Order: sequence, then structure tokens, then C-alpha cells
Amino acid sequence: MRVTVRELATLVGGMVIGDAERVITGISSLHEANSGDISFLANPKYVSFLSETRATAVLVAGEQSSITTRGSEIVQIVVANPDYAFAKVVVTYGPKAVPPPPGIHPTAVIGESVTLGANVAIGAYVVVCEGATIGDNSILYPQVYVGAHSTIGADCLIYPQVSIRERLSLGSRVIVHPGAVIGSDGFGYASVAGVHHKIPQVGTVEIEDDVEIGANTTIDRARVGRTRIGKGTKIDNLVQIAHNVEVGEHCRIVAQVGIAGSTRIGKYAVLAGQSGIVGHITIGDQAVVTAMSGVSKDVAAKAVVRGVPAVDFKTAQAQEIAVRRLPGTQLQVKELTAKVQELERQLAEVLRRLGGGAQGSADGSTP
Repeated sequence: MRVTVRELATLVGGMVIGDAERVITGISSLHEANSGDISFLANPKYVSFLSETRATAVLVAGEQSSITTRGSEIVQIVVANPDYAFAKVVVTYGPKAVPPPPGIHPTAVIGESVTLGANVAIGAYVVVCEGATIGDNSILYPQVYVGAHSTIGADCLIYPQVSIRERLSLGSRVIVHPGAVIGSDGFGYASVAGVHHKIPQVGTVEIEDDVEIGANTTIDRARVGRTRIGKGTKIDNLVQIAHNVEVGEHCRIVAQVGIAGSTRIGKYAVLAGQSGIVGHITIGDQAVVTAMSGVSKDVAAKAVVRGVPAVDFKTAQAQEIAVRRLPGTQLQVKELTAKVQELERQLAEVLRRLGGGAQGSADGSTP
């Protein structure tokens, strides 16, 4: 990589503040950058790193005050979205993945009536069962399993040790990371006389275009009908999506989320890390479930929920603040209780004396 700041600014549609002719030879994070590197500032909490970084240029969302480190002023490229701009730089100038060569590796096992598109690459020890279809330019890395009569669209990347079971459908430009399992049986049993009898899971899974599925994520096939992941949705590692779940378009589902069966997730919803969603509920469009929340009932569109069980975000915050104040509240209650008890004791003493005085007056004695 050898490119000027001006060329990078043209690529990302940014405005240069500083010497646009300085040369960039590498890409790095703020705290790891060296002279010649370009970096980015997307999160304002890291703005203090600007005074410490050795980067030559930084992508920023808004003009920063003059940034000087080690006697050299850092060049700024002001863009609307530093994250996205940095991604464009990496895609254009960063290291490229090395795909397997086009064609079928000699160790791959290809079943009968398999349809392969143009420029398909199938790596070592891949198994593609009978009747499957692989679209143009798709890449199956070593040890991928594709079940019978499943369809993978064009320009897909299926990384090593992914299992795609029978009768499933993946759209175009789908990325599936290592170890993911798509189409395993849904968790369904009928308990009779203390014995759990397996209910056949005969439905399918439909993954729409431009979906990305993280490593070791599992998406179960439907009992009947389909489990569906809407187009553009991004799923992190170690996510469990149960049978007959419907996930809308352009959702973001973060690591270790669990979604129980037959739940409906609207468009552009966000499920943050380790959140759990019970079955047979609906989460509306653009709703946000914050990290480690447990959702047990429907969530309205655009709502933000938090906690276990999940409630409105502001309500949850108030509850958490109240809980954090409990030790002090308990101490106050203890002190007030002691004061009340002392007042009660004093009142009882006054009443006792008053009672004794009244008796003395009645018999002629002095109170």
C-alpha cells in the first residue's frame, strides 16, 4: 500500500485538514499505529487517543482541534461515518483473503444431479449431496457439508466446517463463518407418561440475500413451514435461533443471543449480547433489547427494553438505581426505626407518669 491522503479522501468522500500529499503505507488502530499509517476515530470515548497515536492520518466524524504528536501534525480526513470510511479503505487497500482455486478439489464429494454455477470454488473434503445447487462465484471452503436439495445463491462465502442440512435455501452474497450449523432439528418433544418423544422437524430454513452468520451460530429448521432470516441481517457468533423463528430485514443480533421458537422479530431490530427471548412473542420494528436482558412478552416497535424480565429502559434504570441505593436506604430505615422506638419509649413513660399523677389527685395525694 502506497497512497496519498488526497487519494484516500477522494475514495471515502472526505475533506482533508492538513497536508493532503502525505503518503500512507499502512492501516492500523489508533493505539497501534505507526508513522505512515491511517487510522480512524469512530467512538468519542477514544478521542484522548488522538494525542498519543503515531498515525499519519485519521478519519474523523468532525474536525478536531489541531492534533500534534511527536512534533508532527496529524492529517485529518473528515467524513460522515469514520467506521464505514475505514471499511472502504480496508477493502480497497487491506490484505485480501485467499480463496480456494476455482473448480472442485479432487477430495470433494459431489452427489448426483448437483448444479454448479460459473466460477464456483469447492475446497478439500467438501460434501455436496444430491440435488443441491451452488450459484455463480460462490466459494465453499474445506470441510463444508451441503445437504440434499439445498440451494446456495451467487457470490456466497461458506467458511470451513459449516453444515447446511437438506432442503434449505441461502440467497446471494450470504456469508457463513466457521462452525455454523444451519437446519439442525428444532427442539421439539411430546412428553407422554414421563417419556420425551421426538416430534419430527420437517420444515426448512430460508436465509435471504446479504445475510452474515457468525461462527458457531445455530439456526434450527422449522417443525413445519420455515425458519426465516430476512435480507441484510447480521448475526454474531454463538447465537441460537430456534425453529419457526422469523427475523426481519436488516436486524443485528449480537453474540450469545438465544431466541426461542416461533418468535417474530421485526425489521431493523437490535438484540444485544446475551439477551434471551422467549418463544411465541413479537418484537417490533426498530426495537432494541439491551445486553443480558430477558424478554418474556411482546416489545413494541422502536421500544428500548432492559433487565430481567425486560421492561422499558427508563423504568429499568430507575429500578437499578433504587437497588444500588438499598444499602443506604436500609441504614436510614434502621436509624429511623431506632428513633421511632425511642420516641415510643419516651411517650410510654410520659403516659405512665400522667396516669400515675391522675390517680394521686383522686385520693388526695400529691402527684
